Amino acid sequence: MKVTRFYTGPDERTHFEDLDIPVDERGRSEFFETTTTMVRESDGTQHYLELHAAPRRQLIFCLAGIVEIEAGDGTKRQFGPGDIYMADDLTGEGHSHREIEGPLVHAWVGLPDGFDVKTWGSKAG
Repeated sequence: MKVTRFYTGPDERTHFEDLDIPVDERGRSEFFETTTTMVRESDGTQHYLELHAAPRRQLIFCLAGIVEIEAGDGTKRQFGPGDIYMADDLTGEGHSHREIEGPLVHAWVGLPDGFDVKTWGSKAG
């Protein structure tokens, strides 16, 4: 299972990292603790958020629509239905968010401070 993490590097800019989340023979990950859950729907009419840091560590599950995230280093990635990404850039200049196609439906799942993404997921090969 693939997850794209964006995080703050030593240069205080946001960067992307691709992770593989280990799953068992039935395609399930290990259970992990969460702190909050929120769902959001928008009409996808080109809503844009300037550079901002993530408000909390969270996994974002894209259920419908297409969103583009731009990292502080200028790299852009688009996420659509079935994609999972992790906002982990709590400091620095952050990332921008642009809705490409709507309606956009996301589920945001907050992660505890001690959640260790490096032991939960390994870098994608």
